[in-house]
Amino acid sequence: MSKANHNSGAPWRNFYGRIKGKGLRKSQEAYLEEDLEKLSPGPVGWDVNPDRNPLDLNALFGGREVWLEVGFGGGEHLVHQATIHPEVGIIGAEPYINGVAMLLGKIREAGCDNVRIHPGDARDLFDVLPEGSISRAFLLYPDPWPKKKHHRRRFVTPEHLEPLVKILKPGAIFRVATDIPDYVRQTLEQVPRHGFDWLAERPADWREPWDDWISTRYEQKALREGRTPHYLTFRKR
Repeated sequence: MSKANHNSGAPWRNFYGRIKGKGLRKSQEAYLEEDLEKLSPGPVGWDVNPDRNPLDLNALFGGREVWLEVGFGGGEHLVHQATIHPEVGIIGAEPYINGVAMLLGKIREAGCDNVRIHPGDARDLFDVLPEGSISRAFLLYPDPWPKKKHHRRRFVTPEHLEPLVKILKPGAIFRVATDIPDYVRQTLEQVPRHGFDWLAERPADWREPWDDWISTRYEQKALREGRTPHYLTFRKR
């Protein structure tokens, strides 16, 4: 899993996703320069928080319930949830800087003040979120890593699910959306093993989106290419 970095005490973690894509527009560079630091959840990285002190979520969100989106892509869903649920605070984790820049633009446009952004690996954020502090988590159209030899890179593996279940409150909801049938298979194998119950009672429960769902650009691409979305809802025991 992780190897210790003897210089910093930080665990060594493989990261396989993209960090940056095509060049950013001037406006996106401005969003990163002007907005990202003030929307940080706090000292997450090992360079600024080597002792892994927990974040003060009460100070961050004024005592509001806290939700988490892992890998928010372009940020459509995260901003939608923040807008229709102003009574909660939402933290988004996304290492792809182009996606972070897109989210920052959407936050400016929407004017929501209940979002914080960790522009990096979600596992580093898991290190500093207090145990039992998150009421709802989202994993929406994660990287499918389709080759069998790469399935261990998927989020629905013990390396990610073990720390995720620790930071979730008892009874917390975990939503997963994917258009990859084998990702559904692995999700249904692994997530219940880590302390979750799958809440589906009928086929429509995983074929139809949630009532507060907004279709993302990833989902629209899947539909154009003939793939079927699946919507899985779990609850922490």
